[in-house]
Amino acid sequence: MNDDNKNINKDIGEEVDETENGILENAPDAEEADDIVSEEDENAPNLIKKLRGKLKECEGEKNEYLDKWQRERADFINYKKRNEEENRQFVKFANERLMEEIIPVLESFEMAFSNKKVWESLPEVWRKGVEYIRSQLLSVLKNKGLEELNPPRGEKFNPNIHIAEATEPIFDKNEDSVIIRVIKKGYGLSGKIIIPPKVVVGEFSEGKIEKKE
Repeated sequence: MNDDNKNINKDIGEEVDETENGILENAPDAEEADDIVSEEDENAPNLIKKLRGKLKECEGEKNEYLDKWQRERADFINYKKRNEEENRQFVKFANERLMEEIIPVLESFEMAFSNKKVWESLPEVWRKGVEYIRSQLLSVLKNKGLEELNPPRGEKFNPNIHIAEATEPIFDKNEDSVIIRVIKKGYGLSGKIIIPPKVVVGEFSEGKIEKKE
């Protein structure tokens, strides 16, 4: 029995030795191992180069998508601004047209009030009622941006704002080309003149002074 065990152990030992020898024979020697490492080192720059190229490609796509998104966002903002401006212009135009249609009503009130003798001859209760209606109407229109243009005497005549219906001789040089009186009030809307006031303008002449003397 002991002899059998010895033989078995001997056989196992021989097999182990053969296996080890086979592994050693198949294993690369030191020079071959260095070649493998060297080959991996040589491939590393190419791999890094490929990765960098891929990264650059991804960054390019990202910038392209970002640029497209920014352009579309800018287009949307511009569209929104244009739409808001168009709406403001529409409302402004609609208000202006409405004022142009209502202003003649205000002027009718002014014409009725201008003849004081006839106006004051009417019943007081009736006059106060009409004046109150006119005041209410004007208040509503002013809240919508309407303003009366009633330049005072002495204001410099401006052809961009006023209409000179007539001139009046004056003997004070300081009153040359200034407003003497208002014939008809004007109206503006939110800073824009829609009906200019009609005025009488002073006209200075030295000859007139000499004639007076």
